[in-house]
Amino acid sequence: MNKLIVVGIGPGDYENMTVRADRALQNCDVIIGYTVYVDLVRDRYPDKEFFETPMTRETERCQIAIDEARKGKTVAMVCSGDSGIYGMAALIYELRGESKDPEVEVIPGLTAACSGGALLGAPLTHDFAVISLSDRLTPWEKILKRLECAALSDMGIVLYNPRSKGRPDNLKMACDKLLEILPANRPCGVAHYIGREGEECSFMTLAQLRDADIDMFCTVFIGNAMTKMIGGRMVTPRGYKDV
Repeated sequence: MNKLIVVGIGPGDYENMTVRADRALQNCDVIIGYTVYVDLVRDRYPDKEFFETPMTRETERCQIAIDEARKGKTVAMVCSGDSGIYGMAALIYELRGESKDPEVEVIPGLTAACSGGALLGAPLTHDFAVISLSDRLTPWEKILKRLECAALSDMGIVLYNPRSKGRPDNLKMACDKLLEILPANRPCGVAHYIGREGEECSFMTLAQLRDADIDMFCTVFIGNAMTKMIGGRMVTPRGYKDV
């Protein structure tokens, strides 16, 4: 049967990949993905056929996956983190349309909000919003509105795609919007290269975050009103201790 499996591989290291994801990659014929993500798994599955495309070629990549599966192969489309959270699962379904060929299976993975949160401590024990600062596909005005709503609701906020060469000021502008609502000393954390060589974390205030040295390999965490530093880690209590 023609089959396409959309696989969330987690943050990048094998230890944070699920058993189900590993089994899918062991049993497939072809592995397809963004170049960086394919390189994360290439050495572990050397007997597979590989296809890769660069950034901004998502539609081409997913169409290749569908076409290869329709040749009778079992194809795995790898996504960093989770396969559906900013991943390729939705686009695969869009391109396949109402057809049932190939069969599609979606395997979840550990998204950066989870793995980065664990690195920082426990910043997401209560309600939180995940917002991408990439305005390649979403208008910047809509991103600012989502930031405003999340801040007004007192949710913790996780920022994906905080900065790149093409949008060097997006994090600064996002912080400026948040600082209209949130205090300058709101605890924040940054997880860098989660699950990969060079993994590290840092802590700062929202005012300091505005000018922090941050790139596309960072995930940013902004606490809510209850968030505090405990033992050098960022913690958002839910209230269990007070019950």
